[in-house]
Amino acid sequence: MSTQTNAQDDRFPHERPSRLRRLASRLLPNTAPWRSSRDFRLTWTSGTVTLLGSVFTMTAIPLQIADLTGSPLAVGAVGAVELLPTIALGLYGGVLADRADRRTVALATELALAALTSLLLVNAMLGTPMLWPLYAAAGCAAALQGIQQPSMEAMIPRLVPHDQLVAAGALLSLRWSIAGLAAPAAAGVVIATAGVPCAYLIDLATFLVSIALLARVRPVPSERDAEAPQLREFAEGLRYAGRRPDLVGTYLVDLAATVFALPTALFPFLAQELDALWALGLLYSASAAGALLAAATSGWTERVHRHGRLVLASGALVGAAMVAAAFCGGARGGAHGTVWAVLACLAVAGAANWVGDTFRTAIWNQSIPDELRGRAAGLEMLIGSAGPALGDIRAGGLAAGYGIRAALRTGGLACLASTGVLAAALPALWHYDQRTDPHAAAVRAAQEDARPRSEAGEPAA
Repeated sequence: MSTQTNAQDDRFPHERPSRLRRLASRLLPNTAPWRSSRDFRLTWTSGTVTLLGSVFTMTAIPLQIADLTGSPLAVGAVGAVELLPTIALGLYGGVLADRADRRTVALATELALAALTSLLLVNAMLGTPMLWPLYAAAGCAAALQGIQQPSMEAMIPRLVPHDQLVAAGALLSLRWSIAGLAAPAAAGVVIATAGVPCAYLIDLATFLVSIALLARVRPVPSERDAEAPQLREFAEGLRYAGRRPDLVGTYLVDLAATVFALPTALFPFLAQELDALWALGLLYSASAAGALLAAATSGWTERVHRHGRLVLASGALVGAAMVAAAFCGGARGGAHGTVWAVLACLAVAGAANWVGDTFRTAIWNQSIPDELRGRAAGLEMLIGSAGPALGDIRAGGLAAGYGIRAALRTGGLACLASTGVLAAALPALWHYDQRTDPHAAAVRAAQEDARPRSEAGEPAA
């Protein structure tokens, strides 16, 4: 048998490598948007550099507040300080993204964020750092990001062809996974060894690199960029979304997952429940690890056309993973096997959430008209900010009254039930198909019509 196999290998020396290449092409992320679009490549790299650096500041601010006050409540107040500006300015940022040059908005807010980091660096270098600048910087940064994010998201459909939007979404999600897994650990090491000022200095350096890259992106103007933004126009975006049950479904599935089944606030208490404080960092990074694995094997996503079904299925899987984690958490006494089972469940939840985010983004980018894309991105950011905050409140309240495992179990079951109800109540989401959806077809036709004018030097609509 061995001789025969070797003979076959000699006769077909390229068969095995070609099979490996085919398997790799099916699993590895499609880098076509990165290779074909200079502006997407610059935007992706700029965002990745910024994200990696921002983690250092996001780690340093709570640590400084804890050192200055010794109060968990004071540290928790940072979330409240950040949430309201994100919501308020995110709505405005969505309107602005549909009125102004999106590249200009992104670049201006990036410069302002770099200035804020400089102020944090100066404060950290004082003999006794002041407390109020930390809260002020956190709130201002949240406001600036609320303005910036809708423009950044609304740029993407203008930078890559319509048939590469799924691949572009997967690549954008990949950078979040990388940052979520690697950057917190690196920030902790830097702060522990070199101090908080060094963390701010690293963030400032990444901003300078990001600004240099973003400045090279060609303008992405709106056909209405000469008019002043009007917040009442956000109502137009809400009305548009309300007329499309498939869009409403993507928002509600996202809320179901983040409110019910992603309770990061419980992780310190879960580590205590498992008698495994050593695993707290792993609990925080497990979801990011699962998301990174999913992103690194995302080649299959382009062969899926019924994106709505993947959004629903991923929401259900997130809920199921949380239910499983609750039952895995039943053992006590430092049972390492139990800890690793919980971590595996969290990784599955992170991978499923990544899949849901990827196909939600694909639906948004493929089927929302460019003139409404910024306002839709503002709504998406509002939901993305409110969901985790509400989820932490829900999980904390239930855990205080009924225990950690009950909070996990009921949240997972609620997510499963919600996803099932949405699948039945919103058949438009279940049947969404990028090949036949009329909204996606209209956006595709508009993009194809705009490309020849853009190549001729005229501004694309």
